[in-house]
Parts: sequence; C-alpha cells; structure tokens
Amino acid sequence: MEKTAVISGGASGIGKAAARKLAETGFRICLLDVNQAKLQAVQEEMEAEGYTVLAIPCDMAVYDQVGAAAEKVMQHYGRIDVVFANAGIVGETSSIESMSIDNWSQVLSINLNGTFYLVKAVIPYVKQQGGSIIITSSVSGNRVFSQAGFTAYSTSKAAQATFAKMAALELAQYHVRVNVICPGGVETDFKKSIKPSPDLEEVKVPVTFPEGSKPLDNRSGKPEEVANLVKFLASDESSHITGTEIYIDGAESLLIG
Repeated sequence: MEKTAVISGGASGIGKAAARKLAETGFRICLLDVNQAKLQAVQEEMEAEGYTVLAIPCDMAVYDQVGAAAEKVMQHYGRIDVVFANAGIVGETSSIESMSIDNWSQVLSINLNGTFYLVKAVIPYVKQQGGSIIITSSVSGNRVFSQAGFTAYSTSKAAQATFAKMAALELAQYHVRVNVICPGGVETDFKKSIKPSPDLEEVKVPVTFPEGSKPLDNRSGKPEEVANLVKFLASDESSHITGTEIYIDGAESLLIG
C-alpha cells in the first residue's frame, strides 16, 4: 500500500526538500502552500521526475482552507500517513513595546494556529492506520532566547513544542507519533520573511563570537539535512519515538542560547 505525506510550506526551503526526500522513498506527496506560483513550479518539477504530487493552495491561518485541503487529500489518495506541519514566518522583528498587534497576530496565526489547524484536520484520517506527525519548531523559544525582536516568533515556536507533546500523548493510543524538529540556521530564503523594525538596535544585547556561532563545520544547515531528519521521523525506523524535540543546528543553540 502506497503511503501519503502531507507537507505544509511545501513550495520552498525545508518543505520542498522534505517533499523530494519522502517522494524518493516512495511516498505520494501533497504540498500545501499559500504561494501558488511556487507551488505549481515544485509540482511540475517533481512530476517531471516521475513523482506523484498533489498541490493545494492553502492559507494555513484559515481553518476552512486547511480542513478542505485534508478532505481533498483523502478524496485523491484515500489515506494520510505522514503530516509535516512546516509552514511558518518570522514576521516583523521589533521590541515588544513597538510590536504591532497585527504582526503578533499574524505570526501566531500562521505558525501556531496553522499547526493546530493542520493536525486537527488530519487526525480522523491518520488515526485510521497510524502514522507520524512532524512539526517544524525552532531553536528559537526552546534553546535560544537571545534573538532581539523575535518575541512573536519564539513564542509561537515554544508553543508548537508544547502542543506536540500534548498531541503525542493523546494520539499514542492510535499509533500516531508526534515529534518536533528544531532547526537552527538553515540555508533557505526564510530570512526574507524577516522585517526588522527601526528600534531593534535599542533592545539588542551585543555578543560577539570571535570564532563564529556555528561550532559544527562552521556553517548553517542545509535543507536536505533537515529533510533527512524528517525522513527518519516519517519512517518505521523511528517507531518508538514520540513527544520528542530533536535539535538540528550543529550545536549553534548550545553556544548562543
């Protein structure tokens, strides 16, 4: 029986790399993303290589769209085995005092609500045969608290980790595992979603690492390296791992936390 993986934020970065990695192992893929142009491009690229891909434009902050997407996956593929809740943004980085209410709401809506919406929507389908739910959190809010202006982002990421643990315990009886990956710096276009505010320098605590802040190999991670972790958590090789945070950052967070 062919298995199906649903990936949010699947049109770029870690989501795209994970989609390719899972497709290589035989998964049928469903990509969810708000960027329709990129979504279509990834679908066409993967289908040209012989992979089975369904692409659904979806705003993860709108539950009706997320729920409808889950139903469409079931209609198309008949089952959902792996869910990678990966969509997220940083938003505006600013002091708490100057942060706009709209920015706070948008970051929490996409990162935290979007994760909850996706997991809630797929539970009736995943628990039919069991499976794996993987959530992209971050070192931010879990090990790292020194990033000035990242309050909304870090709060959403810490909450995702807590949500995953609650879900892991609740869903264990259905043989559904729920785990969290916590990447550090990764070579993607993610930084383009960061919008620094003018007052950011006022709240920064200056720290310099003469030999760099990335102890392992002195570099950021690659999307493919994170995708390898997703592949492991999606597979039966991780069959007894649930409710767990796994850091993938080359020890960066141990140094700068």
